[in-house]
Amino acid sequence: MTDKTHLDSRGGLPAEWLFLLENHPRSGWRGHPNLGPMADFWLARHQGFRDLGTVLDDALAGFREGRLEARSFATFFAPRLQHFLTELHHHHMIEDHHYFPVFAAAERRLAAGFDLLEADHELIHERIQRVVGRANDLLAALGGIDRDRVRRAADAYADDGGLLLRGLVRHLDDEEDLIVPLILDRGEGALGVG
Repeated sequence: MTDKTHLDSRGGLPAEWLFLLENHPRSGWRGHPNLGPMADFWLARHQGFRDLGTVLDDALAGFREGRLEARSFATFFAPRLQHFLTELHHHHMIEDHHYFPVFAAAERRLAAGFDLLEADHELIHERIQRVVGRANDLLAALGGIDRDRVRRAADAYADDGGLLLRGLVRHLDDEEDLIVPLILDRGEGALGVG
């Protein structure tokens, strides 16, 4: 039986955690008086992760399709991937150790949702570790002349990188659906995050 709350299985959060989203749908987030600087910054960070993930995915596709040669690809890809993964790890650490406990305490009915998001972070961290290994394998293969090794390494990276990005996008959407309505309902100052 499939766990419908698992990051790879779910199409959103369970309805019982979305009662605040019903009152504060996404269409009303921008311009809401309680969307303060912290929430605005946090949403921008999430969009930055989505955007950089797409940039990395596009670069890999360009290399695999022969539109980017190996050296150009490696020079472009490696520092951006490192930045992406490092920033993502730090972002999750701040959420796990500061914001999630504050939000869960503010609205006990959402505590299980924050536990789920924290479990997502653990799974995403495991996937980051695999992606780092796959990226290192790919970059090492690019330095050689074995085209089959390069292709295999690129394919392996694409599989694990794609899994990471798909899960991350699902997670970011769900996290926003839980947190932004809470902020809009209570205000950053009242929650102690503004």
